Amino acid sequence: MPVIITIDDVADPRIEAYRDIRERDLVGRQGCFVAEGRVVIEKVVSSADFRLNSVLVAAHRLESLADVLGRLDVDTPVFAASQAVVDAIAGFALHRGLLAIGRRADAPSAEALLGGLPARADILVLSGIANHDNMGGIFRNAAAFGVGAVILDSDCCDPLYRKAIRVSVGATLLVPFAQVDRGTDILDLLDCHGFATVALSPRGERELQHMAVADRNAVLFGAEGPGLSPELMGRAHTVRLSMAGGFDSLNVATTSGIVLHHLFAASR
Repeated sequence: MPVIITIDDVADPRIEAYRDIRERDLVGRQGCFVAEGRVVIEKVVSSADFRLNSVLVAAHRLESLADVLGRLDVDTPVFAASQAVVDAIAGFALHRGLLAIGRRADAPSAEALLGGLPARADILVLSGIANHDNMGGIFRNAAAFGVGAVILDSDCCDPLYRKAIRVSVGATLLVPFAQVDRGTDILDLLDCHGFATVALSPRGERELQHMAVADRNAVLFGAEGPGLSPELMGRAHTVRLSMAGGFDSLNVATTSGIVLHHLFAASR
């Protein structure tokens, strides 16, 4: 069990990383991420790909969180403060009473990630997904339906942003992902690893129920509004969802859930 360090002063330099988290998360985290709540932190502790630098907990939650804290490395600092001090440090009311600063052990390349997948695998490819709620929702669906990996282009937001982690219920810590450099030919990379590529669009050439399912499927999603680029659309099979007349699109996270369920059911 790590030693509990009591914090009484909001200005204590030892908890600098937790100060005004909302603003700091937007401007840069020096390679670290913020984990919030018991469920998310349990996933970090259970993962070989992530490490915790420290934990900040409301003192009245120490007893109920003893089992989680007991799984930390003994040299991980655990800072405990009153709820009022914790809220003042974070800059908002922290109802879950538990925050942690973590870091990714290693960020694999897309090439290495794809090369390590089994012969039967479904993956997601995200282009320009800049909304953290959508990113979290997509990763939650990816975890629910057994996606092997998520590949992000250079215009996607960070899946390890605090809100994306929270919305995903920690799934961004479970589903392997890699981000490619600008200018990378993603479709060429997918082809080299034997993936059949399917691009989702309201203008898709065939409906989802008629989509051919291969052993290796890569499903491409673009940002709401602009969608996928014409160049990507022109080189992939395109699929659309059937909808009632007068409506042609869904939230991208919702769409990903429908498509992934279709692939999951087909694989079974």
